[in-house]
Amino acid sequence: MAKIKMTGAGLRVPNDITVPFITGDGIGREIMPVCRKVVDAAVKQAYNGNRSIDWLEVMAGEEAFKQSGAYLPDETVAAFKEYLVGLKGPLMTPAGRGVRSLSIMLRQALDLYACQRPFRYFFGVTSPVKYPDRINLCVFRESTEDVYAGIEWPYGSEKGTKFGEFLQKELNEEKVRFPETSAYGVKPVSKEGTERIIRCAIDYALSHNRRSVTLVHNGNIMKYTEGAFVNWAYDVAEREYGTYLSSGRLRLTGITCDAFFQNAILHPEEYGVIVTSNLNGDYISDVFAAQVGGVGMSPGGNINYETGHAIFEATHGVASDIVGRNVANPSSLILAASMMLEYLGWKEAADLIVTAIERTLRQGITTADIADSYKHSSCVGTREFGEAVVKMMSI
Repeated sequence: MAKIKMTGAGLRVPNDITVPFITGDGIGREIMPVCRKVVDAAVKQAYNGNRSIDWLEVMAGEEAFKQSGAYLPDETVAAFKEYLVGLKGPLMTPAGRGVRSLSIMLRQALDLYACQRPFRYFFGVTSPVKYPDRINLCVFRESTEDVYAGIEWPYGSEKGTKFGEFLQKELNEEKVRFPETSAYGVKPVSKEGTERIIRCAIDYALSHNRRSVTLVHNGNIMKYTEGAFVNWAYDVAEREYGTYLSSGRLRLTGITCDAFFQNAILHPEEYGVIVTSNLNGDYISDVFAAQVGGVGMSPGGNINYETGHAIFEATHGVASDIVGRNVANPSSLILAASMMLEYLGWKEAADLIVTAIERTLRQGITTADIADSYKHSSCVGTREFGEAVVKMMSI
């Protein structure tokens, strides 16, 4: 099997490639095998057997810790660096053991700065809103800066105390109401980090025939971080995409978070591509996921468009309460794999998967989490849902 390479012209993807994958914890052991079968079937059918994926399992999470003593072994990170593109199931972050989110650790190790979350509605899926079919958009969330950079100090710590004293004595800041009992966090937002997330969001909009790109921010309050995010975004858009702006092919607008969250419910059809900082993007993604069937129906990708590295993943957790019952919904991971195929340029296989899921759900074949939304639904297990999706590819 050949390796994917990043060239000056973009990804070079051979017909037969190696793709590393992390099965994941909890229901990951149930949904990953189903996902791989669906992907293999789509690739085989779309290209008449002339393309294929050699799946390379790498370890992370609880199983990795049992085998190697590390939750994220160096060999796993090295595999994703070497093969560029991979797939990941949900991972457990151990509570109270001083281990940060393994997903965040992977993103930072590979500098996967663009968290890409597409949202669309599949007919019949339960939704708390009246017109979920109006949602068809993609969120770009910056993944390496903002509060997720993890720069913070607990109350009473040596560094926290020093930082508090520095604010008061050196910078003469008087805004900390209770300095003796405060914990502190720092929120870095850089020009370079802002410009690269804006570029990939705009490039996506242009390549997917989306005219609207919306900056969601709190720049009216955090003027020197999120305010700068907005200013830098407009600057790079005018400097590098001015022709598209002046012709009307591209529209770049900004909106504050409070106004946006109301519009996200009332008028989601107004948005094509949304680009925002890390914490805002976390909230925004959950708002749209809730409207289209929950995180079980929402895929995600973490991408560095400059190096080519990318990991696509299910956006939900390990769901420990349903492990081993064959009731988990594999759609988030399957749709993430479809995103992966599109990223590789294998769009025919990607489209085949999305169409098959759409047909499966229209037939009322569902997993338990969304079965109640169908009057005549046929509630099936995880494996059976995957089998139904594969069958729908031949219709």
